[in-house]
Amino acid sequence: MQTTLCYLHSGGRTLMLHRVKKKGDVNHDKWIGIGGKFEHGESPEECMLREVREETGLTLTAWAYRGIVTFVSEDWCEYMHLFTATAYEGTLCECDEGTLEWVPQEAVSALPSWEGDRIFLRLIEQERPFFSLKLVYEGERLCCASLCGRALELLREDGRLTGALLDGERLDLA
Repeated sequence: MQTTLCYLHSGGRTLMLHRVKKKGDVNHDKWIGIGGKFEHGESPEECMLREVREETGLTLTAWAYRGIVTFVSEDWCEYMHLFTATAYEGTLCECDEGTLEWVPQEAVSALPSWEGDRIFLRLIEQERPFFSLKLVYEGERLCCASLCGRALELLREDGRLTGALLDGERLDLA
């Protein structure tokens, strides 16, 4: 399955979607960016722009394609095309998948989310060049990850993912 995800940034805040409205949602009660599944024939950019417009009512005017995230679990595999956006037109509308909220950027990493999301959010924050990130889950627990084909050593404190090491470079996630 191919999907897109976009994080809109404006005035030191990030638009987040608290997934609380859909029954049987794998992302239920998690905070994520805006996105969804490709329709037939769409490019990653076309899918992202459509999904943002459908879920928020906003039309993006400036965006960047940041990377590809491969999610793997025992039940599914997903290739997510990751974007950020910094300019838009329109008025925010209600979303049928959850509650939209502008969250201060420094508070985003503390929101309930998938463990691996904190890795790619940190890479975005650090302005890393286009990247490929692979995240392997057992249930909701991230069990291994690799960045651009190189294994990350996951660091946990009290069972919570706090960082990752890549060739001795620490990526703090707390």
